[in-house]
Amino acid sequence: MEEKLKEFFEKNFSGAVLRVDEFRGQLSFYIRKEFLLDICKALFDDQDLEFRFLSDICSLDWLNAPDEDEGRFEVIYNLYSLKHKFRFFIKVRLPADNPEIDSLTSIWCAADWLEREVFDLMGITFDGHPNLVKILTPDDLEGFPLRKDFSLTYEMPRFSHNKNENRFKERNRRTENHEYQSGAAAPGHPRGFAR
Repeated sequence: MEEKLKEFFEKNFSGAVLRVDEFRGQLSFYIRKEFLLDICKALFDDQDLEFRFLSDICSLDWLNAPDEDEGRFEVIYNLYSLKHKFRFFIKVRLPADNPEIDSLTSIWCAADWLEREVFDLMGITFDGHPNLVKILTPDDLEGFPLRKDFSLTYEMPRFSHNKNENRFKERNRRTENHEYQSGAAAPGHPRGFAR
């Protein structure tokens, strides 16, 4: 199946493929973003390959990585052929200043919520998406929690058994005044806290 897939790309989209990786038996094609929609439509329609199942869409932030110049963000499409019981990945790198890519909702309905999740958590825009709104985070949350430069905060969990303890007053004051450092431990924790 791997050879059929490589032949498909060489024959139909040779100018679209940047590189092919194989890691632990998993095949990945890095492609130019402008070819994504055409490639996925062809894979879906191809009677021999039949990649009709979009398993997942996820993303990575390569901030400060050695190969960040290839694009800060990477969108990964996990495609599966039920006919051949074969999975492979399409990967696209996107620049930090304009992380936009075509939506695949016109091919797979499942792309709807998967793209919304990536948009909500990583801030990647999917052009042509019918309803690109937040799906997981609160509407008033600013920023994108899965980006490496997202500011971490600390909030002390409050349970029914400790909700009236005095220590929450000091902790809540520090949290409200942003006195905790990004990722800092809570007071009383062996690592201490920022002062």
